[in-house]
Amino acid sequence: MASGWTSDGAVHEQIQDSINDEVARARRCLPKGESLHFCEECGEAIPEARRKAMPGVRLCLACQEEADKEQKAVSLYNRRGSKDSQLR
Repeated sequence: MASGWTSDGAVHEQIQDSINDEVARARRCLPKGESLHFCEECGEAIPEARRKAMPGVRLCLACQEEADKEQKAVSLYNRRGSKDSQLR
């Protein structure tokens, strides 16, 4: 049963669109192309195992962890999902 101006599957479609957008964003962030032999941030050698496991890698593990922390700090999503956290 539809309520208001929305169709029966509107909530499901909105959730699916949100998931699709996030998957597309994550794929855009994946490295592409040839892996570097040296980190473009600190200049340290990138181990061969890392280059093989992650084609297109541009950062050493330490710099990648730091970049991931910075990316996470910028996140605007409320992961807790409780109403209380949304009211703050």
